[in-house]
Amino acid sequence: MTIEVLKSKIHRVSVTQADLNYVGSITIDEDLMDGAGIIAGEKVSIVNNNNGERFETYVIKGQRGSGCICVNGAAARKVAVGDILIIISYARMDFEEAKTFTPKVIFPDTATNRLIG
Repeated sequence: MTIEVLKSKIHRVSVTQADLNYVGSITIDEDLMDGAGIIAGEKVSIVNNNNGERFETYVIKGQRGSGCICVNGAAARKVAVGDILIIISYARMDFEEAKTFTPKVIFPDTATNRLIG
């Protein structure tokens, strides 16, 4: 049996841009992607702490060190610049493997969207 478990989480980042006319996705600073073990094209769930919206999309690599968190396409209507998001990815794995798996969870500075420490 396989189950779906938390693989990675970027906990509390601020939206820096919302681009309704872009072709979908979320652009994330490459430093944050590396820190959380998330890759370009990976499916993520987004939780907006400000308004309760939840949606799924895929990741586009943003400029390293920029602090960029840009929600693109129709999902841009679900956020406002400055909103606090949680970005979550999941993985399927064997039930026994899942018991010992440790997800990567990072807690960036919400003012700059940069890794702390």
